[in-house]
Amino acid sequence: MSSGPELHRNSFSTDLREKHVVFGGEKKLYAALVELIDKHQPKAAFVYSTCIVGVIGDDVQSVCRQVEKLKHIPVIPVMAEGFQGTKKDGYKIACDAMATLVGTDESKVISPVSINILGDFNLAGELWILADYYKKIGVEIAASITGDGRVNDIQNAHRAALNVVQCSGSMLHLAKTMKEQYGIPFRKVSYFGIEDMSDALYEVAKFFGKEELMDNARDLVKEELKTLLPALEPYRNALQGKKAAIYVGGAFKAISLVKALRLIGVQTVIAGTQTGDTEDYKLLKTICDDGCILVDDSNPVELSEFVKQTGADLFIGGVKERPIAYKLGIGFCDHNHERKLALAGYEGMLNFAKEVYETVCSPVWRFAL
Repeated sequence: MSSGPELHRNSFSTDLREKHVVFGGEKKLYAALVELIDKHQPKAAFVYSTCIVGVIGDDVQSVCRQVEKLKHIPVIPVMAEGFQGTKKDGYKIACDAMATLVGTDESKVISPVSINILGDFNLAGELWILADYYKKIGVEIAASITGDGRVNDIQNAHRAALNVVQCSGSMLHLAKTMKEQYGIPFRKVSYFGIEDMSDALYEVAKFFGKEELMDNARDLVKEELKTLLPALEPYRNALQGKKAAIYVGGAFKAISLVKALRLIGVQTVIAGTQTGDTEDYKLLKTICDDGCILVDDSNPVELSEFVKQTGADLFIGGVKERPIAYKLGIGFCDHNHERKLALAGYEGMLNFAKEVYETVCSPVWRFAL
């Protein structure tokens, strides 16, 4: 979601045909960029190189430099052809492209007590929830990459005091790059669930070493929990003893889900990710109950067998896992980028508990085969 321009919702294609494959599509790309920049007046343009462009060898970077010089805005090539590698490789390429924008401006006034939020994409307005929390404890958000982000904010992001990385799978490389180039330290956090949301606020307050910030963080957490914990109690009572399977993209997300489910009485019997590493799984193992099946970069057949084996009542995953749950006759909660429900922060925890309850306790499952 965006609080300003909505141009990011559109994507444009050069529509390469056979003759461009034979003779090249650089002129077509140049003309398309000039036309689109004149029409929409963006602050920057990103050019994504697809498989066919990589195969025919068009010099996309040269075209971007020409248009950048002509139009006086950043025109950034993202050389992420599909055959380049895995999902992780794509994240790295995207981070490298974004890093070329960071540090290209010095005009913005930024507080010494400021952070960049990396890896939050403002799903269902979650970034605005987090921004309100940080504002209440006295911390300024210099830039958000990429949820509700602004080009000028990202250009000035190198002047923030700290990078806070939520989706480590996608944005950790950018955080490491900014540490190498600008000396900005980073912290990995999660904003999902009571425990991790509170830890994120405390971690940031602790970094700045100001007692006032820590006091503000404690007061905020206390105030939020005063309302939230009683509201969660009915859901905890109804869900006691239910079992859940988790298969998501990043490990930090899975770890937070295990904690959040335990808080509302649900046991995690399967936990898996697509981008987790050895250290992530060691941590995941320590917080899961004995007997929980840990899976890495799994497939539908394997996941289906594990769900049947464990008797899970709920599957939490992305859009590709939804059919698995429905075919097996169990509830499904969407934790993907297409979701419309805010799950970050304290109000997000209440939304999550409500969604789990409504899904697991729906009467429709009594008719499942």
